[in-house]
Amino acid sequence: MLLQGSVLSPNELQPAQPASREQVTLAHTAEYLDALLCGQIDPRIMRQIGLPWSEALIQRSLASLGGSLAAAEEALHSGIAGNLGGGTHHALAGEGMGFCVFNDLAVVTLYLLKNQRVERIAIVDLDVHQGNGTAAILGGLPQVFLLSLHGEKNYPFRKIPSTLDIGLPDHTGDLEYLAALERGLEAVFAFRPQIVLYQAGVDVLAEDRLGRLNLTMAGVKERDRVVLSECYKRSIPVVLVMGGGYAVPIERTAQAHVQTYRVAKEIYRL
Repeated sequence: MLLQGSVLSPNELQPAQPASREQVTLAHTAEYLDALLCGQIDPRIMRQIGLPWSEALIQRSLASLGGSLAAAEEALHSGIAGNLGGGTHHALAGEGMGFCVFNDLAVVTLYLLKNQRVERIAIVDLDVHQGNGTAAILGGLPQVFLLSLHGEKNYPFRKIPSTLDIGLPDHTGDLEYLAALERGLEAVFAFRPQIVLYQAGVDVLAEDRLGRLNLTMAGVKERDRVVLSECYKRSIPVVLVMGGGYAVPIERTAQAHVQTYRVAKEIYRL
């Protein structure tokens, strides 16, 4: 859809290279990685992830990590870049959950800090589900600000505190959502991040079967516009990752993800 709609040209798309063992284990235990690689993972963990184990799943998950790492490097160079995947914010250090095998947000953050690429990182997580895994891995790091704007009564039912959690009631609509986002972003930019990882999940749409919020497509567009224009105005590099989307029909999810990239191209005049 990105190509068919001329939102991206073919030369703007690059295949993702798998993340290395050294990169994965910045955020995940070696025991967990090895169990996944050899197919000896605890069945309980695979049930918690919600996907059947396969070699293809593991390779896809490693490539998704690599895509987010590459996007972060490109964003530092050019101002904005994205991964057509990622946003897998439920994965913990030693186990996955909620369709998330590895946590790319945590891996990218720890990679950038370890390699002294930046000193302060903000994660703006606007998936409808709270970023519990990211908070568990990165919580307490003074160099990181975690904003999670999510459905208060939605999954995960045990939420791990972010720097700033804004829980929204079921059926929240565009205006209430955008007002809450404004409050959250004020705190994010007061932190003066040198890069923003934007988890742009579109499961906030009213049509989403796992969302329980009532945002319209126009509301999601305005959400993206606010986040990206504020980063652009401040010359803060942005990494786009996809996050969740389970609309009925699923084409609505794809349209919302494409819309995020269309907004980015307009703001950054690409």
